[in-house]
Amino acid sequence: MRAVIQRVDHAGVRINHQEFSSINQGILVFLGVEVGDSEKDADYVLEKSINLRIFEDEHDKMNLSLLDVNGSMMVVSQFTLLGNCTKGRRPSFTAAEEPKIANKLYEYFVDKAKEKINHVSTGKFQEMMKIELINNGPVTILLDSRKNF
Repeated sequence: MRAVIQRVDHAGVRINHQEFSSINQGILVFLGVEVGDSEKDADYVLEKSINLRIFEDEHDKMNLSLLDVNGSMMVVSQFTLLGNCTKGRRPSFTAAEEPKIANKLYEYFVDKAKEKINHVSTGKFQEMMKIELINNGPVTILLDSRKNF
């Protein structure tokens, strides 16, 4: 499972020109489910995401986690994180899990996040979305469950 985590002051999802969801201070998680991923991968990425010390403390050091600052989380499914660009010019997405299984793991991730975070918003699986964000820092972190076990 791959994730791009961005520390944000604001993030929003628009679908069909209408606001679908939004958050203020917190993290925006773009989540890609890879063939063979399991709940173990989702648990790993979630725990890393909410415990990363990427928010400033009173001394302006990145020393606080999302939990410490009582921040919000937005989770957006993004299969393109599994794109392989090593050959040719068109990315191959054969590493991305098929939609039914990917959605199940995406929903699992979101449900587990809601158990730990006060405010969790989402995009809409397999929907064309417009994502707006104000990245704070900028702070962007890449996670891959297969490179971290």
